[in-house]
Amino acid sequence: MKCFFSILNGDMNTSVIRTVKGKTIMLQHDVTSPRPYSRLHTISGTKGFAQKYPSPGIALEPDAHRFLQDKALDSVLTLYEHPIVKEVGQKAKEVGGHGGMDFIMDYRLIYCLRNGLPLDMDVYDAAEWSAIIELSRTSVANNGRPVRVPDFTRGGWDRLERVDYYKTENSKY
Repeated sequence: MKCFFSILNGDMNTSVIRTVKGKTIMLQHDVTSPRPYSRLHTISGTKGFAQKYPSPGIALEPDAHRFLQDKALDSVLTLYEHPIVKEVGQKAKEVGGHGGMDFIMDYRLIYCLRNGLPLDMDVYDAAEWSAIIELSRTSVANNGRPVRVPDFTRGGWDRLERVDYYKTENSKY
């Protein structure tokens, strides 16, 4: 099959995002390389490492060069399991959709809409997440030059103190 357009970055793109607060995010987009399925969700910091799917693994200081053994890993995962997963996790696995992830996200959206609660993502998040595609394309077209992320909030980006997982009186979580 002949490709009718030029692909500047081939099958994969890796973006390095540096935040105003000095944090670094590595974002990779790769849907065509041959390999086992993986979501590649990883958090790595100065005190440890965590990944959840497809193979859960957590490594924490002072022994961050080794994964926690099964019993300790299960204990940590149980301790920090999100209330929504506790409530509907088994049903989500039965229904499916990316291992239940789709069900949980839809469940949360519908719950917020039914109860008149703020959504976990706002219009500014949507704009910023969508902009990553064009920002990556612009960077690739300019030999990897850094590209500034627009401030869609017009200066209000740092005013959100935290995200609450709102609940009503009848909620189980």
